[in-house]
Formats: sequence, structure tokens, C-alpha cells
Amino acid sequence: MLAIKNISFTLEGRKLIDSSTVTIPSGHKVGIVGRNGAGKTTLFKLIRGEWVLDEGEIEIPRGTRIGGIAQEVPSGPESLISVVLAADVERTELMAEAETATDPTRISDIYMRLADIEAHSAEARAASILHGLGFDNEDQQRPCSDYSGGWRMRVALAAVLFSQPDFLLLDEPTNYLDLEGSIWLEQYLTRYPHTVLIISHDKALLNRSVTQILHLDQQKLTLYTGNYDTFENTRRAKLEQLVAQKKKQDAQREHMESYINRFRAQASKAKQAQSRIKALARMGTLAPIVGDHVAPFNFPEPEELSPPIIRLENASVGYDDTVILRNLDLRIDQDDRIALLGANGQGKSTFAKLLADRLTVMGGNKYASSKLRVGFFAQHQVDELDLDETPIQHIHRLRPKELAGRIRSRLAAGGMNADIVDTKVGNLSGGQKARLSLLIATIDAPHLIILDEPTNHLDIQSREALVAALTEYTGAVILVSHDQSLVELVADRLWLVKDGQVKPYTEDMDAYRKMLLSERGGAPKSEKKQKLKKPKKVTKEKLREEVATCEERVTKLQEMRDKLDLKMAEPGFYDGEAAAISMWQKKHVEVTDGLERAESLWMAALEKLEARG
Repeated sequence: MLAIKNISFTLEGRKLIDSSTVTIPSGHKVGIVGRNGAGKTTLFKLIRGEWVLDEGEIEIPRGTRIGGIAQEVPSGPESLISVVLAADVERTELMAEAETATDPTRISDIYMRLADIEAHSAEARAASILHGLGFDNEDQQRPCSDYSGGWRMRVALAAVLFSQPDFLLLDEPTNYLDLEGSIWLEQYLTRYPHTVLIISHDKALLNRSVTQILHLDQQKLTLYTGNYDTFENTRRAKLEQLVAQKKKQDAQREHMESYINRFRAQASKAKQAQSRIKALARMGTLAPIVGDHVAPFNFPEPEELSPPIIRLENASVGYDDTVILRNLDLRIDQDDRIALLGANGQGKSTFAKLLADRLTVMGGNKYASSKLRVGFFAQHQVDELDLDETPIQHIHRLRPKELAGRIRSRLAAGGMNADIVDTKVGNLSGGQKARLSLLIATIDAPHLIILDEPTNHLDIQSREALVAALTEYTGAVILVSHDQSLVELVADRLWLVKDGQVKPYTEDMDAYRKMLLSERGGAPKSEKKQKLKKPKKVTKEKLREEVATCEERVTKLQEMRDKLDLKMAEPGFYDGEAAAISMWQKKHVEVTDGLERAESLWMAALEKLEARG
């Protein structure tokens, strides 16, 4: 159980959390939401003990393992599967000791513990997780150094999932996953056996993977039961109720103040006026309702072109002499909204570059309207902004003849207010940088916008504003995104990029999700389970020793379980601290499970001894 008790925290003079109390029971899946900059990542640092609270305390049961994605992602010569397997420190140490141990009793203990932690299935479990995140069998044997930073982040995610900490803390994990990886992760988290806390702006993930929402808003933490949609409905109803209460109170206050002003000076009404003055003082004032206003996106409208704006006939495209995509027979009209599906590495970015004239056809034909303008937004463009320039300077470089007032108007239309436009880009938030990049990509009023992961730095409200802008936009949209909600709300056509082809996908996103989970849901068929190195053939005497050791272990575990039963049967046991109760219950489950395994091993040892006569 995680108990957050009356905590407050200030960072660089700004209070992020003020007198907040929340209790999260063990095993729950909790989504943490709030506007960018509210302090969600800070909360993780406080839970991990990296930063010190101003006030209050965070209670976590002793011995609880807290895990998250390491800041230092793996980058050495070790294979991906080796890195993930090494995340289970206990298994790694036991396997190493098994190579050198000579004492029969210790060897027996080692293999008994390896059996307890299901070490025999470790490689299969690790391979299954890597497979789900997009690494096939061949990929898993390659060194980490072969992969870019984004792919190594996936390996780091696989490692922490494999290690199964008691508290799994994930901060925007889908930002470095593709749509297919995000779908797999949401399914995995629903089956995760321990507590999960996940910071995310991905509504689909929050709707399918969590059972509670922890909202950080106006320095307060509030826990809601249900998924994200339930949270939104509950909070909206609460806000509507507060608005009604505020309106009613304001009307009462206005009426009382009017009476006081009219009759304060009249002797006959003086008593009633004084009474109302006192009542007005007692009434107090409800705080003003602060809504989730977010600046809109506005994309300039292009003139209409004759259809199609792009046509591909038996086209192929790739790099140097290597063809990535072939036999492309497709057309795009100005009213199309197309989402590209397919795992990373299949060629979605290659196809987008072909449409944007950043790659030319290697074979076949590409026809495009002579007046066609294409806007291209890719995540790397956000990182390529000049950190020492202001947004005004970025736009001025593109429009050197425009007056400063016109440039400010452009920036304001893109949701960048006067406080931001003169700030150096290096001091802007990720969401503000994304807005600037989108403004740059659409400044020429393109007939086609290509959006490659546009939401990585946008909070949920900004994502909704982006959907609204794309709905109003009169050009074509090609979308690549891991955000399922964005795909479902924006796209009216789906194209699947797979096996060197780009073809219309005639089913919907639910069907695609089911197909993907059936492909990635389990471990790859060709994987081989790691063979545990067994001790050499043992004598009958060694088998008797093994039986005796197993019997002794069973006896000890039975004694431990009996003591725990007595402890938990004590009067008033369940009136104690929730954290202590949870600890004893967890210990009881562990001992009971261990006893069952020990009894199975004991019986197996007896059968071996009997088989030897």
C-alpha cells in the first residue's frame, strides 16, 4: 500500500503540491494525470525518495521494490535478451553461483530457489516482453549498441517489466513506442501482478489499463475510481455542481448587499440590515471555478485543388539501391484523413518522405498537383529548433518581410501568447515547442499535412484541441501516431504498411488491435527456453540428502505458515495499520506459495529415490 499523508512540496519557489492525502492499495493500477508542469514527474521523485518533502510523509511497506525506467539506457555490447535477463538480479546471481557451487546442500538450495522464482521460464518471459515491444528473435540477439536511443528506451522498459517490481512507476512510456507497442503495453499492464503508477496523456491507455485516476490539479491530489472516461465524467459533474453553487451564492450575496445598501440608514430596518451584514460575513466566498482552458490550434486554409492531389502507380521507394516499399498503387484526395498503421521499421517514415518529396521514386510513377504544398511535422523537428532563438525569430526567418505585429498574430493563432513569443525556445516546455513546430510546418497553408507523432509533448487537453483543429482543416492529413484516440478521432481511412507494401486496411482499429495482440500476445514460437545447468548424475546417498533437505524445508515453511495463521487470528489484528496488515497478508501468500512448491519438490525427490530402488 502507498500512503501519501498531508504532503507539501515546493520547487524553485513554486508550490507544486499542497497538503494532499491519498491512499493507494496494493495491486491497483493508477493513471496519474494533470496539465503539463503540474508536478506529476515530481511526485514520482518524491515517492522514490529522490527529493525531500516540505511537509507530510509518504509511507511504503519496508522491503517494497520500486522500479521505473533507468535514466541510463543500455548501450553496450550485450545482447538485448541478456540485458533484460540481467534485470532479475537474484536469478542472475544464483545462476552464476550454480556454475561454481560444490556443496550438495547449497546446490540443492540454489535450484530450489531457482524453481521458486520460476527461473526455468525466465528467457521465455524476457523474449515475450521484447517481442511485444517490437523485437523479433534475431533482434533480441543483437547488441544494444546497434540501436538508436528510442529503441534502447524500449529495451529499458522491457527490463523493468521483466524484473516485476512491487511498485512499477512509468512516466509517459508510450512516447517512445509506436502504436503497435502501445497496444501491447496496455494489455500487458492489465495483467501485471503488482501496483502500477503511470503518468500518461494517452486516453486509450488510461481507459484500458487503469482502474483509478490520480488527478494533480491546483496543487491538490484527488483519487477517482474508474478509468479516464469515468474520471472526466465525474469531474465534469463536480465542476458543474460547483458552478451552480457559486452562481446561487453570488445571487444570494447580491440580494443581501442590495437590501443592506437600501435600508442601512433607516431606523425601522436597521436591525434587519445588521442581521444581514452578519449573515453575509458568515457566508464566506466560494473560490472561483478554474476550468481547463487550453489555447486552440489554427491551421490556415489552402485553396482547393482538383483531385487527386497525389497518385502513385506501381511506385517503389527506398534508400540508395535498397528498395523499402514497392508496388504502390494509391491516391490521395484533399479531403482524405489517413492513418498509417504498421510497426516501426516497416517503412511508414519512408512513405511519408515520398509524399513530402523528400525521397524520389526508384521505379514506377508519382503524380502530384503542380500547386501542391505539403506541410511535414516529425518529432525530431521539435528537437531541431534553435534553442537560443525566440518563436518570433523563428517565424521572422521564414517571413522576413512580415511586420512584427503580423508575426505575433500568427503565433497567437497557434496558441502562443505574448509571454511566450519573446522567450528563448530553450526555456519553453515540450508542448510549447511542439506548437511552434506545428506552426512552422503549416505556415504555407499546405494542402496536405503529414503528422509523424505530433502528440508526444501535448497534454490531453492540447490533444483534444489538435483534434478540433484537424476537424476544421480543409486539406488532407496523413497521420502516424501511437495515440489510439487521436487515430480513431482523426482518421477515416487506415493504410497498413507491412512487408514492403502499403495497402488500405478495410477493418477498424478494434480489429487491428485484436490482430496485433494475437500476433504479439505470447512469446515467439521459435524461441528456446534456457536450459538450467543441472548437477551431474548423483548417487543414491545424494538423493537421500536431497529428500532430507526438501523435507526440512517443508517443515520450516509449515512452521512459518502456522505462526502467520496465529498472528492473523489475533483479536484486533485487522484494526491495526493498513500497511502492516498488507505486509502480513503478502507474507502469508508468499509462504503458502513457497510451501506448495517445496512439497512438490519433496515429492519429486522421493520419486527419484524410489526409482533408484
